[in-house]
Amino acid sequence: MPAEISSPLPGIGVCAFDAYGTLFDVNSAAGRLRAELGEKVDHLSAVWRTKQLEYSWLRSLMGQHADFWRVTGDALDFAMDEAGLDDDALRERLMSQYLSLDAYEDSRPVLDLLRGSGMKLCILSNGAPAMLDAATASAGLGTYLDAVLSIEEAGVFKPHPTAYQLVPDRFQVPKEAVCFVSSNGWDCAGAASFGFRVIWLNRADRTPERLPAKPATAIRELRALPSLLGLTP
Repeated sequence: MPAEISSPLPGIGVCAFDAYGTLFDVNSAAGRLRAELGEKVDHLSAVWRTKQLEYSWLRSLMGQHADFWRVTGDALDFAMDEAGLDDDALRERLMSQYLSLDAYEDSRPVLDLLRGSGMKLCILSNGAPAMLDAATASAGLGTYLDAVLSIEEAGVFKPHPTAYQLVPDRFQVPKEAVCFVSSNGWDCAGAASFGFRVIWLNRADRTPERLPAKPATAIRELRALPSLLGLTP
């Protein structure tokens, strides 16, 4: 398990957030079409997300990069095929939901508090720029962020170190001055290996990954973050 932090993380100048699963609820895409999908909705959503991640990693390993919109579409095609769904209109509706995912209820108030403290804030995501711009605008999060960074600038998906380097390059700070927050254990391991100070937002109480680098600590909800950065509501 990640170590417990008894005092705030020192020397943090930038707080970087993963987007999907961290600030935005990826299950809301299929969840909005629950009436059409019926009993298949939860399985479809889970397979869609799993394949979305797998395809990003596999494309990176194969040197066959495509942006996250293409990857998301390929993953949905797999999930729908496995579920026995052949409906182009339904596919189009599901894909469109990814442009306006629901933000978790704690995303906006925590970003507002951090922004008010003067801390620099950004998203660092595998998402394509157009996807991220649409999602942040739809959720009303864009005004709290100093930057929305897509790995498309690096040309390789997280957890490749080149993707994480986008944050210190953008803000001209050492990597140790960056607090990185993600709900994805694999992403936390990649960011910690790179040298960020990492907080795992373990919303779903998942089992810790068995990977070489570990997050500094884990929290169950985003509201616990400000105190770890030395801030109070």
